Amino acid sequence: MKDKKTDKSKQNGFTLVELMIVIAIIGILTALAFPSYQGHLKTSRRADAKSALMGLANAMERHFTENNSYVGAATNGVPVIFSATSPIDGDTVFYNLTVSLTQTTYTLRATPVSGGSQSGNGFLELKHTDSKGRWDRDNSGSLSSSEIGWD
Repeated sequence: MKDKKTDKSKQNGFTLVELMIVIAIIGILTALAFPSYQGHLKTSRRADAKSALMGLANAMERHFTENNSYVGAATNGVPVIFSATSPIDGDTVFYNLTVSLTQTTYTLRATPVSGGSQSGNGFLELKHTDSKGRWDRDNSGSLSSSEIGWD
């Protein structure tokens, strides 16, 4: 009968080299995915601002239909200046929304909060005559003729 010897060279775990390779792969995947994730967050926050502007425009048109004037809409439940929060990030403010109006016109603007994660993304604007909003894509502070539409 043969003696049964235990094989002590058999390992039951991962080597340090294997763990370092896994950590390096995770790091590379994270470095590739994170900028894309941040881009999607910016896009969804901009969509939230667009939605807020459209809601304000609807409120303005309702007020105009009832009163034949936009004046007074800011005192009837539509604040003149307020901040928009994102449902994604709770109470974090990404855009300040402003309303400028006369009796027959209005301009709604969503301006990224200075120093926030949306800054450098350009403002969004919607006027009473717009069928499409406008977006300052190049963040120049003014709208050019090519910056029509939000997309």
